[in-house]
Amino acid sequence: MDLTSYRTLGRSGLIVSPLALGTMTFGAGRWGASEQTSRALFDAYVDAGGNFIDTADIYSAGKSEEMLGAFLSNSGQRDRLVVATKSGFPRGAGTPLWGGNGAKNIRLGIEGSLKRLRTDYIDMYWMHVWDQTTPADEVLQTLSDAVRAGKILHYGFSNTPAWYVARIATLAEAHGLPKPIGLQYAYSLIDRGVELDLMPAGAEFGLGMVPWSPLAAGLLTGKYGRDMLAEAGRATALPDKTSETSESGSNGRLNGDNPFGGMLFTERNFDVVDVVTSVAAEIGRSAAEVALAWVARRAGVSSVLIGASRVEQLQQNIASLDVALDEAMLERLEQASALPLLNPYFIFQMPTSRLFGGQTVERWPRG
Repeated sequence: MDLTSYRTLGRSGLIVSPLALGTMTFGAGRWGASEQTSRALFDAYVDAGGNFIDTADIYSAGKSEEMLGAFLSNSGQRDRLVVATKSGFPRGAGTPLWGGNGAKNIRLGIEGSLKRLRTDYIDMYWMHVWDQTTPADEVLQTLSDAVRAGKILHYGFSNTPAWYVARIATLAEAHGLPKPIGLQYAYSLIDRGVELDLMPAGAEFGLGMVPWSPLAAGLLTGKYGRDMLAEAGRATALPDKTSETSESGSNGRLNGDNPFGGMLFTERNFDVVDVVTSVAAEIGRSAAEVALAWVARRAGVSSVLIGASRVEQLQQNIASLDVALDEAMLERLEQASALPLLNPYFIFQMPTSRLFGGQTVERWPRG
């Protein structure tokens, strides 16, 4: 498999590469890459056959979209690339109208992104985060209007409860409006929480999953040692004001490199890393390649977001598509990363024969 082993994004005609280039690193900032490096990453991804590039209106305060827009314009390849962007997190302070999922902010977000991207349409538009306020029907109507106006072609949801997504998908189908086609959530061997509700919702409504943070903010690369357990414990015990400390200090090591802070550093998570690194050593590949190979092949996954700050890092991520994991390796990874038994999900794991008088009943067709 390579970047030209294309897939559809959910139940749609939008065709994407199995790995998507995330551009959070484009521009100055905590994860920033210079314009020269960002252009090299763009060129390396496109030259390798990749066609799916993801950004957001807030990345580097809009600089990511501006840089991507320049690269698209200069390359002359806009029509062969799938461009995705997002809105939801605030683009500025002083007014509530520059954030959230309300009609005004979605419209402002789309118009601003179109200008920065130097394009007249966006292939895939994501609701970046649920604002816990705007009614689902308002979101649906606003996005449907944008589709009908040709400003966006498709839309989907990120960091939003499954029930809210399901409500919008149901309303869209019932009223003959454009339906969502995608989900973008954190998904990795460290965090498989999307398998509880979101992946089943995706299967039911035809929504393709596009995982972000497939390497769990770098934890699955093996770059962190168990010494971080002590630092995470100290940071948890400190007052809230420690969040303002310098990134060069202990708290910075927990928060400067990843959006999860110290919550990643647990005994259970390092046990998962141990299995990943063991499998990687057996097949002569990196831990990152094994972790990416696992998530890229999960049922329901259309494409996986990868980010890089160096071309060499991007090339290693792309190489993960060639990693082969046998059944025994997959079983070890499955057992190490299995979700805890939670209510009511443990009930759903009982054999169907217990519900049908001792007879086996299978949903058909599958999926």
